[in-house]
Amino acid sequence: MATVHAPRANQFVIRALTYLMFMMFAMTTDSVGVIIPEVIRTLHLSDTAAGAFHYASMAGIAIIAIFLGFLADLIGRKWTIILGLVLFALNSYLFAVTDSFAVFVTLLAVSGAAIGIFKTGALALIGDISDSTQEHTSTMNIVEGFFGAGSIIGPLIVARLLLAGVSWKWLYVIAGSLCVLLVAIASQVRYPQHTVRSSEEPVNLRRTLRLLGNPYALGFSALCFLYVAVECAVYVWLPSYLKDHKPSSAFMAAYVISIFFILRAAGRFVGAWVTARWNWRTILVLFSGAIFICFAGAIFGGANAAVYLLALSGVFMSVIYPTLNSKGISCFPKAEHGAIAGVLLFFTCLGAALGPLAMGAVSDVYGGLQAGFVLATVFAALLFLGLFYNWIANPARAVLLHSDQTEYGLQK
Repeated sequence: MATVHAPRANQFVIRALTYLMFMMFAMTTDSVGVIIPEVIRTLHLSDTAAGAFHYASMAGIAIIAIFLGFLADLIGRKWTIILGLVLFALNSYLFAVTDSFAVFVTLLAVSGAAIGIFKTGALALIGDISDSTQEHTSTMNIVEGFFGAGSIIGPLIVARLLLAGVSWKWLYVIAGSLCVLLVAIASQVRYPQHTVRSSEEPVNLRRTLRLLGNPYALGFSALCFLYVAVECAVYVWLPSYLKDHKPSSAFMAAYVISIFFILRAAGRFVGAWVTARWNWRTILVLFSGAIFICFAGAIFGGANAAVYLLALSGVFMSVIYPTLNSKGISCFPKAEHGAIAGVLLFFTCLGAALGPLAMGAVSDVYGGLQAGFVLATVFAALLFLGLFYNWIANPARAVLLHSDQTEYGLQK
């Protein structure tokens, strides 16, 4: 396998564009926890039905990621990104012209599909502009830090819109307008040259499905699934839980999701520095253990403990997903980064859809979201056990060293 040296003339713009893309789509996907209580009130929905506002977009991302993730390897990072951004912008403006639950869910699914297209292109691009697996991890933490910033901005916009008597739908119009700007930038930037493949294997869905049999792809995908199921428990269902189980601190009840997102975003920016200096496996096992403790404490301590501990969990969640994602992608040649990014993104969104869905269903059966958070605590325990095994056995050590020598070493 050989790689073509990536020109650095536009790297600042490329990185800035990638950061802004992640921030932009997080503004919409991570505002769902604030939007769901509003649609339950206005459209008279159950917890499970209202959860479709989250499940639809996650399902759209997942389906496109697994079936079209290879586009970034086939037609290049630039055109994959532009295609996804254009579709996202056009779809976002349609939110303003409907009040139908069914149409909303359809638009959210299309929005997810668009994200799936440009996000796999962006994830593959990160490998092209990184010079080592370690730099890949640091860059991924910065990228996810901007995602975290979008997670803060989006709910704040929704809150301000609702306070002013304006529908939450205009969040999508704002995001669509930002997307138009990103399309203009992306169309003018010179991207790194394509990675050269040493074999003539076709770049298609069959090649992507072949990755599903790879133990590294499956291992990192399973960990991503569990992590996202745990994370979504906080920002999807905690606002609704606190409406039913009011904590003594009205301030924390009102701002817990914003605090969670702020801590998560800040932790990811710091994580770019931390992961470049300390062993990533040790960091992940310690942080996942702390997440489990936060969730267990929330279960046994009730709403008064949950409002503080689940906000605090954002600190420990910060570096886990970007580090898992980057290490999983780095286990494969750069010519397959679009495909493997699609596989990891598929399982990420599966966790983001099935985790909250299961929590909502369990909560409906047992008459309250307390039961849903017990399930989320089980997910947190499984994540810790998986990362504890990774810490002890270090199964990806050899393949990551090989990637440094073959995929990144030629750029040093």
